[in-house]
Amino acid sequence: MIEVKNVTKKYANITAVNNISFSVKDGEVVGFLGPNGAGKTTTMNMITGFIEPTAGQIIVNGYDISKKPKKAKKQIGYMPEGVPLYTEFTVKEFITYMAELKLLKGEQKKNDVKKVIEETGLSNVENKLIRNLSRGYKQRVGLAGTLVGNPAVIILDEPTVGLDPKQITEIRNLIKELGKNHTVILSSHILSEVSQICERVIIINNGKIVAVDTPENLEKKTKEKNTLLVTVEDPKNNMKTLKEKIPQIEEIKLLKDNEDNTKQYSITSNEQVDLRKKLFEVLPKEEITIFELKKSEATLEEAFIKLIDLDKSNSQNDDEISENSKDTKKNKKEKKEKQKAEKEEQKEKKAKEKLEKKQAKENEKKEKHEVNKEKNSKKEQNKKEKGGKK
Repeated sequence: MIEVKNVTKKYANITAVNNISFSVKDGEVVGFLGPNGAGKTTTMNMITGFIEPTAGQIIVNGYDISKKPKKAKKQIGYMPEGVPLYTEFTVKEFITYMAELKLLKGEQKKNDVKKVIEETGLSNVENKLIRNLSRGYKQRVGLAGTLVGNPAVIILDEPTVGLDPKQITEIRNLIKELGKNHTVILSSHILSEVSQICERVIIINNGKIVAVDTPENLEKKTKEKNTLLVTVEDPKNNMKTLKEKIPQIEEIKLLKDNEDNTKQYSITSNEQVDLRKKLFEVLPKEEITIFELKKSEATLEEAFIKLIDLDKSNSQNDDEISENSKDTKKNKKEKKEKQKAEKEEQKEKKAKEKLEKKQAKENEKKEKHEVNKEKNSKKEQNKKEKGGKK
């Protein structure tokens, strides 16, 4: 249904999305997650054709969004975060207007408008002005505008943001129903919501895909410890020495004191070790009464945080490697320059030594000449003295 192939989006010197690839199957409900600035909205804007990728290919229901944008966009219903509504319209007028924008006409337009009003639970407010609706109903109107025209793909960006718990539950149930007839991509910061609604999760960070899997598998993969939650009555305070009785326990932490004099503890062991049988065996011997014992399940929130932290750590390592590589290149360059300088220095030294040798020879020659001159001068003087005596 949706194929994203090696897609990159750059703004000047910033790479918002960096060579990402993923696919969404027909009828699948997929959660698209990431921290702020990770590239979620940029990716969704590229899938909807609102912005063009710098590189790569996006195919929606068989149509390339760059080559056949009109046909590709016809397959998509997009509800952005903070969906814009014309508040002076009634609910029915707005949905009819959205149908006209999607080129629906006649009976098809009339039937589609009626259908989505019923699907989104807006029948009792269809003649009310949008500005007079609660936030929950406004979200429903935005969703109805997205659904009109029966698009194959529904993209929802933070559909429950700002809603109260009751409204969140209502919109969540609507999205579940949508998944029966549409392919849905859901972006949300409420990870428990994604875990309940979505069959698969795509996590993006710093413009790169970090993980693609089911919520259950992500939770299992990132689980490092096995944690039990146990509520006990312990009049002699023997829980303090429990680690001595059960060596496989790595940590015991008191979570809360209850009003009925019971206490809740978290007991942590290695992921491969299940302590439940051992606890049922040891605690009664220590005069500790078990009121409740259950496994602490890993959550999608924990998996998300661990994966983002891991990616951050890997990015820092890559940066360090890059810096080290730069340092290595710099060192090589400095070494070459040093070697070149040393060669120049040796050359200069040799030239200087040669010059000094030449100078020394000339000085020696000069000295010899002076000595010979002096000898000749003395000889001449001696001859004159001998000639005078005669």
